[in-house]
Amino acid sequence: MNFADLGLSEELLKAVHEAGYDEPTPIQAQAIPSVLMMRDLIGIAQTGTGKTASFVLPMIDILAEGRSRARMPRSLILEPTRELAAQVAENFEKYGKYHKLSMALLIGGVSMGDQVKALEKGVDVLIATPGRLMDLFGRGNILLTGCNLLVIDEADRMLDMGFIPDIEEICTKLPANRQTLLFSATMPPPIKKLSDRFLSNPKHIEVSRPATANTSITQWLVPVDARKKRDKLCSLLESEKVKTAIIFCNRKTAVRDLAKSLQRTGYAAGEIHGDMDQGSRIAELDRFKNGDINILVASDVAARGLDVKGVSHVFNFDAPWHPDDYIHRIGRTGRAGATGTAFTFATKDDAEAIAGIEKLTGIKIQRVGNAELPETDEQPVRAKKSAGKAKTSEAKPGAAKGKTSQAETGERQPEPVAAQKTRPADKPQSPSRSDSARDEGPDDGWNGPMPDFLSFGIDA
Repeated sequence: MNFADLGLSEELLKAVHEAGYDEPTPIQAQAIPSVLMMRDLIGIAQTGTGKTASFVLPMIDILAEGRSRARMPRSLILEPTRELAAQVAENFEKYGKYHKLSMALLIGGVSMGDQVKALEKGVDVLIATPGRLMDLFGRGNILLTGCNLLVIDEADRMLDMGFIPDIEEICTKLPANRQTLLFSATMPPPIKKLSDRFLSNPKHIEVSRPATANTSITQWLVPVDARKKRDKLCSLLESEKVKTAIIFCNRKTAVRDLAKSLQRTGYAAGEIHGDMDQGSRIAELDRFKNGDINILVASDVAARGLDVKGVSHVFNFDAPWHPDDYIHRIGRTGRAGATGTAFTFATKDDAEAIAGIEKLTGIKIQRVGNAELPETDEQPVRAKKSAGKAKTSEAKPGAAKGKTSQAETGERQPEPVAAQKTRPADKPQSPSRSDSARDEGPDDGWNGPMPDFLSFGIDA
């Protein structure tokens, strides 16, 4: 099956082809025809399955007819974080390049005045986090009576962040006769209750068992003494074919300490966590996307929504406290049909957390015993930074030091960073009280560069 079989317009098919896609993913193949037929839909899909395009593409064709009016958006997409909202907006810009649709992005950390101006012009697509949307609605800057298409994305994340009451209130302000699409990686009882209340005879699509990990990701559990975790991490970075990697820690202080430790050891490492201001987060993520660094140490601010092609490895330096976070963390690799490897370090104090993860996923994670690592058929590449420019060299097994390597984003196999040309990034600010408390939580952010349309809306 290809996209032409799904009933999309020629203009949209052209944009999809130019973006480098020909065959839909399972969630896209099942969801797009139903959305085009104006059915309510519940989509259960693990991270990295292409669910964003499964609602963005049909929405573009649905909204091609009609016109927007001031302060009355024609459609609404709710996202739990600024990061996810920005990435959905980028998808609309990419796929809607041959449609004249206007768009506005309502998120914290961006001038409310500019967002109000964009709404006054009228928008076809409104992408928002719940807190900022409720603020502007309370000020009388938004009327939702003309919104006939609602998307609730990452519903389980909305639940975790305490947004369900806000979503219920928003739903009551929309027309009763509307199309509603709900997407979630899991379907806990509160989300089921929400769908029963606000969706009408929805089509249920499930492309994988709820809360299962991507089958293209090889998972390893690394039993380790807490005092030797850094040594074990460096050993894996030496022995594995690490092109680009994200390393997750549970605490912000641990992120800072580990990133500095890796830098002192000679790795091209950066950090991202909730205590950083928005400008610093964006700069660090751009460095990671551009290949200036190939190791990103992160808190769970990067567990959902961060979409960087070519991430070969994910390391859970700290076992996640919540089993769902494990699914989303390791989902940063093995995306869009690629393969990936995830290592989770486990001390004796992590036994309960690991048991919870294995119960949720339904699998027993394979153990790395006695410091033996999975065999590789290629020599590893050690990532290091040098003064000014990154260099590459192949490291022999057990070699002490190597040079920097990077993954090349795109369809080809990853190459060392020195072989790449600097490429443009796929292209936020201190949040207001309401957005930091109600939108992002204490440790959330966004990963994308600032889209051109961020504050003003665009004609895609």
